[in-house]
Amino acid sequence: MGRRSFVGIVTVTFNSGAVLRAFIESVLKQSHAEFLLYVVDNASADGTLKVLAEYHDKRIVVIPNQTNVGVARGNNQGIRSALDANCDDVLLINNDTEFDADLLKELLDGLDRYHSDVAVPKITHYDNPDTLWYAGGYFNHWKGYRGMHCGLGENDRGEFDEVRQVQYAPTCCMLVRSEVFESIGVMDEQYFVYVDDTDFCFRAMRRGIKIIYLPSARVLHKVSSLTGNEDSKFALRYMTRGHVYFIRKNFGFWTSACYLTAYQVRLFYKLLSRGIDWDTLLIRQGAFFEGWGLPVPKNPDGTRIGTGAGALPARPAVHGDDR
Repeated sequence: MGRRSFVGIVTVTFNSGAVLRAFIESVLKQSHAEFLLYVVDNASADGTLKVLAEYHDKRIVVIPNQTNVGVARGNNQGIRSALDANCDDVLLINNDTEFDADLLKELLDGLDRYHSDVAVPKITHYDNPDTLWYAGGYFNHWKGYRGMHCGLGENDRGEFDEVRQVQYAPTCCMLVRSEVFESIGVMDEQYFVYVDDTDFCFRAMRRGIKIIYLPSARVLHKVSSLTGNEDSKFALRYMTRGHVYFIRKNFGFWTSACYLTAYQVRLFYKLLSRGIDWDTLLIRQGAFFEGWGLPVPKNPDGTRIGTGAGALPARPAVHGDDR
């Protein structure tokens, strides 16, 4: 029998009314019932809060924000609330997902069985459950240590059904031992959305934190249902902005200069080869300089985060409205 675990489940909503009921029903039917669900709402203007008001389960805790503070900061509000409540583990999860009643139990069992610090499931498309979205992940150093999904877009034929340690996983569904946050800090709020999970996993890898992929645990993901697809202006902006900041934060000057110069060369090559159009180039260029201008946090010894020993400092705990 596995250890008893009190789990803090954290999800960030923003105009999530269309998907929220199915998500909450998936959470409430979990066979592992010792949890608190923290719903951090980023000033939704649709029916999200009305949907939440339909539920009277005391395990659901709503944290409303007056403005959209972003996914990373919203996750941090939920994480800190879960740690304040002495949760043993924290599950970060998107609310555009659905899953069966044993998801939480399988992830918890996997943490213990494989002596790991983080556990992640196999994730497939909701509309086509046989199409993979995530089946393990790694960092591609040729692309500036981007977080890459194994099996992305492939049919699930069983070739990704082995339990294994991975480098990268998205916070679409990620179970984390509480001690991990004490070791490497919480999410870096400079990202707002996208790349924050890459940064978190990169810090974890540098600290020797073990992330285990558990294919028997499965999640259905309504991919891009809330933020749009990866070619949208929103996604292009925040992915580019975040990646530039990630490189500047985690690597020294010369390594950063090499990666970012290569990025510019590749970008203009795509334009000349008609892989992208001028509008896309302008969006990415604007986002590039946004990422270039973001302040890089420092370790206590004055070195940049990622080049020294320190983790991101935790902000004070946040309760209720975040103004």
